[in-house]
Amino acid sequence: MKHTLIASVKDQPGVLVRVVSMFRRRAFNVESLTVGHSETEGVSRMTFVVDTSKVPSRIVEANLRKLVPVLEVHDVTHVPTVSRELALIRVRCAETERSQVNDLISIFRARIVDVAADTVIVECTGDVDKVDGLVELLRPRGIVEMVRTGKVAMARGSSARRGAGKDDDAESDPLEIAS
Repeated sequence: MKHTLIASVKDQPGVLVRVVSMFRRRAFNVESLTVGHSETEGVSRMTFVVDTSKVPSRIVEANLRKLVPVLEVHDVTHVPTVSRELALIRVRCAETERSQVNDLISIFRARIVDVAADTVIVECTGDVDKVDGLVELLRPRGIVEMVRTGKVAMARGSSARRGAGKDDDAESDPLEIAS
């Protein structure tokens, strides 16, 4: 089973190393990890997809919460979420085939973002299954290069991250939660 965890962390040097080191020490398998700025200055957001077939997700959550730079952790696996992944895929494509490739990728609401003499770069954003489907459709054409961001997720509704973590009771400042 795979669980999606969202952690708010202090935006400072070394935080990613501390978090990843904890995963390594505990032998937790991370399927996907994305990190980026959040809506709060000084706070970054990490989205993990973790294989929980050998270790329960609550153990992973508890270990994350123990780290000083981690402000809050939420398991959003069983919460309604919006989740997306971005992929850039360089595909072999002769000049005469570009319109055919464009028609094919438009089914996935993807688009061509770069054109070279014998390749195009396709951008696709969507859930993991949508991106996987496009990759499989483009594979016979010849994928030259591909990069994927990994999953990012956000809980649906106006309550945002509330209701799934240790900080459910207050509208507290996320920078004061670490104590």
